[in-house]
Amino acid sequence: MTNVKVRLRPVAGRINLPTVIKTAILPGDSMESLFIATQIGEIFYIRDEVIRLFLDIRPQIIKLGTFEPGVSGGGYDERGLLGLAFHPWFTYNGLFYLHYSLAGTQGPGALPENFKPNPCDPDTLHLKWTNRETQYDHIDTVEEWMLLTNGQTQKRRTLLQLRRPFFNHNGVNSLNFSPETGKLVLTTGDGGSGYDPFNLSQDNMEIAGKIIEIDADKNVFVNHPPVVTRFNELPVTIQETLTVIAKGVRNVPGISFQRVNHQYIKYVGNVGQDLAESIFSFVNYKPAPVSRLIQESQLDQPGLINFGWRGWEGAFPTSIIRDCSANQTLDETAIAFYEEAVTNSARRLQPLTTYFHKDPRPDKFGGTALTGVQPYMGHAIPALTGRVIFTDLARKGESQRAARGVLAYTGMRTAGQSNDFGVIETDHDFGSQPAYYVSLGTNRNQTRHYLGVYGSMRVTDLNLGTVFEIVPDL
Repeated sequence: MTNVKVRLRPVAGRINLPTVIKTAILPGDSMESLFIATQIGEIFYIRDEVIRLFLDIRPQIIKLGTFEPGVSGGGYDERGLLGLAFHPWFTYNGLFYLHYSLAGTQGPGALPENFKPNPCDPDTLHLKWTNRETQYDHIDTVEEWMLLTNGQTQKRRTLLQLRRPFFNHNGVNSLNFSPETGKLVLTTGDGGSGYDPFNLSQDNMEIAGKIIEIDADKNVFVNHPPVVTRFNELPVTIQETLTVIAKGVRNVPGISFQRVNHQYIKYVGNVGQDLAESIFSFVNYKPAPVSRLIQESQLDQPGLINFGWRGWEGAFPTSIIRDCSANQTLDETAIAFYEEAVTNSARRLQPLTTYFHKDPRPDKFGGTALTGVQPYMGHAIPALTGRVIFTDLARKGESQRAARGVLAYTGMRTAGQSNDFGVIETDHDFGSQPAYYVSLGTNRNQTRHYLGVYGSMRVTDLNLGTVFEIVPDL
């Protein structure tokens, strides 16, 4: 695919790390405002080119940059304010939804050290998450809030409280409403560490590693839901509001929807482990009600989308890559979970597009982590019309000293067919500072797209963020 050139137009600067970028029409208004949620807990909106504070929940966010009480984590973190979604009738009812990591819930973590599977040691392939009530990292909450008529915001209720085993893989841009079903969609990562130590993503009972629809319009009459890790730990009235769309999720930057010929194509990007990043697409699916999953937890669920993790990393069996002891310029690769790769080989969805962490081709790039996937339905950039734009955190293998993210695009397909991808070039001068591409957003009809860029990998480095609009090249 040919490269496309665009320009980046700054719309907000000197903000904290932007995790969600999307638009909504405020009650009493007639035009969309651009909303930006930051990882540390602020939500801003831009109207008439003026940036205003919508909500500040920083005191309610877990202390970021530390993974154990009193121990520094070096400033990098994957917790915080991770999801923001506006009810389809937000303009009239003022309802919106948040997903964030709760202050005061720091735990010791589920394992005492980093996990790496050893195919020669079966004990590393069959670990169980035990003592969950004490051995966890933190608690995430999904909440319903309301914008009141006086302009103030107020929490109305808690929908879910999830105990998470590790600090990472909690999802990002994790809340979106489906235009197809009208339900709130929550994307949860596999719980973190690396290689999904407890294989939570493939276990039908585990909330981790799933894409879940929530019927947010249903009143369950539960004011304080219990903190859980598994579906069967939820009260029955909450179970009845939930359906599962997909499993086999490692970590995803949300789900997006593209309306084509009276149907919706769903796009999900799965962040890779050591080898590749993957984007999946599908139209038809049969969500499994949680109540049925509980009754038939060990059975296959026809129609349930399976992205294949942890046995598969996109189009490839999950591998462990090590330096060759005899030649440091080469790599040694072993299949990490052979049996799981075989078991899920025919059940999984093939990715739409895969790109690699190492890619010698001159027209491609080596990626680090997928950070956003959004269809483009505008006409201002004709080469991208009907295409799917995606972003990677930072390009690998370049001699330049400062990190640079990557914009790219791929074609539209429903499912089962793979696509090539092309690079989207920008001429923006970031100078000598790093520029990590941390998020990708769009307006409601997907005609305008926004890129979140941060000058550091550490959330504790403040005010280094800029949000750009992606516009035609001059």
